[in-house]
Amino acid sequence: MRSIWKGSIAFGLVNVPVKVYTATEDHDIRFHQVHAKDGGRIKYDRVCTVCGKSVQYADIDKAYESPEGDKVILTDEDFAKLPAAEKHEIPVLQFVPSEQIDPILFDKSYYLEPDSSTPKAYVLLATTLERIDRTALVHFTLRQKTRLAALRVRDGMLVLQTLLWPDEVREVEFESLDGVAAPKPQEIKMAETLVETMSDDFDQDQYTDEYQIELKRLLDEAIASGTGKVPEQPESAPAEMDAEVVDLVAALQRSLEASGRRAAGGAEDNGKAKPAKKAAAKKTAAKKADAKPVKKAAKKTAARKGA
Repeated sequence: MRSIWKGSIAFGLVNVPVKVYTATEDHDIRFHQVHAKDGGRIKYDRVCTVCGKSVQYADIDKAYESPEGDKVILTDEDFAKLPAAEKHEIPVLQFVPSEQIDPILFDKSYYLEPDSSTPKAYVLLATTLERIDRTALVHFTLRQKTRLAALRVRDGMLVLQTLLWPDEVREVEFESLDGVAAPKPQEIKMAETLVETMSDDFDQDQYTDEYQIELKRLLDEAIASGTGKVPEQPESAPAEMDAEVVDLVAALQRSLEASGRRAAGGAEDNGKAKPAKKAAAKKTAAKKADAKPVKKAAKKTAARKGA
């Protein structure tokens, strides 16, 4: 990795020299546009609408147009006059309980590496944040733009995550939720049972980007064919769609049964008999606990059909 920023964290009167690295990377396969007729690469040219000439990027300024149609042109010198935090300093503003930061506010993530031969101050700050379970709110200026950011610890390393400003998060209120009846106790109980049967510790390694895997396979097949195009494949028959389930209790019951089968099948594949029995026991217990409500719902359904 290559650092994109160097400076220091201002922690009271203590300075913690750090290097900043982008913490995430995009593995999406990249494409470029071509002419469908002959495969020629499509190129874009920055052309001025007034003189009709191509314009180099260095000769481009930024313009703002107000809702009333007034236009203002800003240069790099104009942007330099705007207030911004010290470009090579990450000042700590406040320490807050970590659970008080809504995850919707998180934006970009960066790793911070100590940039000192004696990183004692770095280790001290990281250890303190981890012990008190607090997150430091800081200012971070990157590419002439100052952001509010959260400084926290991940696996003993300081991580900086830029935050959205409050007015960047939309406030929504959906009319479709107005006047909706509260779930019945029976529905809540069955939903909780379903959640319990599907619960486990988070392990991100068990999830894969199936879209990118299939896209790579498709590209490999096209390259192997030697034509530069994807070989035609027979279309698979569309899967039969279940009829809309009106009875929510019946849908939950079916989900519980399907979840129990998946749990049992997965356990057998992995040679783990006990979890399968445990899942089956939970399923049986759920059926016993909810036998009467389900039966009652079935009677209601039959009555509706008779009507």
